Amino acid sequence: MKIKEILREIEQYAPLPLQEAFDNAGVQTGDVNREATGALLCLDVTEAVVEEAIREGCNLIIAHHPLAFKPFKSLTGRNYVERCMIKACKHDLVIYAAHTNLDHAADGVNQYLGGLIGLQNIRVLSPQKNILLKLVTFVPESFAGAVRQALFTAGAGHIGRYDSCSFNLNGEGTFRAGAACQPFCGEPGKLHHEKEVRIETILPAFRKDEALRALHLAHPYEEPAFDFYPLSNNWDTVGSGIVGELPESEEAPRFLLRIKECFRPACIQHSAFTGKAVRKVAVCGGSGAFLIPEAIASEADVFITGEARYNDFYDVEDKLLLAIIGHYESEICTKDIFYKIISKKFPTFALHLSNADSNPVKYL
Repeated sequence: MKIKEILREIEQYAPLPLQEAFDNAGVQTGDVNREATGALLCLDVTEAVVEEAIREGCNLIIAHHPLAFKPFKSLTGRNYVERCMIKACKHDLVIYAAHTNLDHAADGVNQYLGGLIGLQNIRVLSPQKNILLKLVTFVPESFAGAVRQALFTAGAGHIGRYDSCSFNLNGEGTFRAGAACQPFCGEPGKLHHEKEVRIETILPAFRKDEALRALHLAHPYEEPAFDFYPLSNNWDTVGSGIVGELPESEEAPRFLLRIKECFRPACIQHSAFTGKAVRKVAVCGGSGAFLIPEAIASEADVFITGEARYNDFYDVEDKLLLAIIGHYESEICTKDIFYKIISKKFPTFALHLSNADSNPVKYL
């Protein structure tokens, strides 16, 4: 099995186009066409993690945080990032990161955290915007089913938790083929009338080329007619953070003690208790303080994230309870997400959860 086959499963789950502009998710080092000997799953790539991969016989490291965020003008080993890159290259290791694309995925980091907390009715706190297209095409009636299925296979037709979504309208198309044409129906030089189906479906913009290839392969016409329309709809299943409800209300101090038991941070920083019980909970792993306005707008009783600034504790006032559990603690679950994705497709492949302590934050 090639390394690229494993990475393909990660990218089906968390497509790279979902990452933020500042991010550098994807392959960091190595040749993905090599045969995979094993994968080490981690949150951060450190020198200890690279050594661990070598000891375990793994030539693939899959991390949540990218090792390389900035371009290199030289590679001399002057810091841990460069030393990791050099050692990885010496030992033919592929280093791969799935970062904000995994955060934003439909079943990504925050949905996983919500499941650990026991939330129900989970929905995205800040859905992605201006990323959807509507595809309209016209197909002879007898080929409508095949074209629809080809588009669905290419990633079209997903609305929320539904798939294979389309609208279909019967009508009549007309065309006249030129003398050099080889039309599927009709004759060159003669006006032709054909019973057709207008198919409308929806897709993310990054699936456009894939959908277009599928349309041309499945459509019987030499020149199929189609239109792409940009949509202003939110993509409600993809985006930043989540919000959901507990099965029953909990007193805030008891809830925070349960969160501490679940994620095992050395401590939880929190704003002043509001006096309200906790029922609705907003969550964002990592640096999620930018979502505080959305958490307040969602009427959440508490917002849990990995880190925040001093003034953020003032800014929430009494609108919600802000709870900070640590960046590392809020995202260490990504190892389990990677394991689930890969083992589902390749149940016998050698996967190792890193035992190296890569948390740079220590507590006295």
